[in-house]
Amino acid sequence: MKNSTIDNLIRPHIVKMKPYSSARAEYTGDDGIFLDANENPIGSVCNELHNRYPDPLQQNLKNALASIENLKANQIFIGNGSDECIDVLIRTFCESKDDAVVVCPPVFSMYEHAAHAQNIQVHEVLLTENFQLNIEALLQLISKENNIKIIFICSPNNPTGNLIKENDIEIILNHFKGIVVIDEAYQDFSDNISWTNRLSEFHNLVVIKTFSKAYGMADARIGMLYADDAIIHYMNTIKMPYNVNQYSQTLALTALHHVDKKNEFVATLNAGRKYIQDELAKISFIQQVFASDANYVLFKVENANDLYKYLIAHKIIVRNRDSAPLLKGCLRVSVGTKAENEKFIEVLRNYIV
Repeated sequence: MKNSTIDNLIRPHIVKMKPYSSARAEYTGDDGIFLDANENPIGSVCNELHNRYPDPLQQNLKNALASIENLKANQIFIGNGSDECIDVLIRTFCESKDDAVVVCPPVFSMYEHAAHAQNIQVHEVLLTENFQLNIEALLQLISKENNIKIIFICSPNNPTGNLIKENDIEIILNHFKGIVVIDEAYQDFSDNISWTNRLSEFHNLVVIKTFSKAYGMADARIGMLYADDAIIHYMNTIKMPYNVNQYSQTLALTALHHVDKKNEFVATLNAGRKYIQDELAKISFIQQVFASDANYVLFKVENANDLYKYLIAHKIIVRNRDSAPLLKGCLRVSVGTKAENEKFIEVLRNYIV
């Protein structure tokens, strides 16, 4: 969809809402005597100062990200992790009990979880056997169901690790009148160009990213959502006023000054990924090692549950995906440090089938 009126997709009552006007939203300067927000003017009980409310719209961080992505700051939503980005997006577009979203399992379960928490119907369209979009089934579904507001696509896909074909995503963007979300949490580990470069082409395109993976800042809880400025406006209208603390905002800004280090991390982890894939392929009981564009590897064995318990007994914790659609017998291992990767392979080699 190349032209769309976002207002027609937003929940009607949200179109009429005005954003909550917090004290820090009404005055944006840094200088002055701040007697507007009922803060403690003396300081904080800890050594660092935390007595002032954070920037509710994270403007400095958005400005820095906008420069990197070649976008405008008003095209960016910052969330308390990408989980909040997903949650607020669903609440912005979907009416409880009436509207629906689409997920393509096996995939990140937070999309479904956030929808169910808000009593939103979830349609599942399984990926194909090679973990790509089932375009025919998706097109049939969106032509039949008129209450679908959002389609979630994860690329590289979690837990399978593969990129979703660009042409397939384009077909969905051009044929679906609702919102198409591309979750790029693991995009740094691939050679793929980010879909943020194509936001000007598709007004219904939303891209989600995170500081948790390549930047190594999972506990800072910073997620980014890039979209048409109208979408961002309505998401800002309903989000909690101070949803991202100032400490995390500052950490994220600092991280953006260390992109070279992030790139070093990516190179190291990608080398570790290759090591794990190569070594897994040499182990006789490993039935299949799947290609990956992420910082993890999916592999298949005869009995995933038994192997999972064996690894746990040796204090090696991987993710058991045996019960997920299309993933019978599969485990997902994250790339660790060189020593951790080698220990994982060593323990696997000693496993008796």
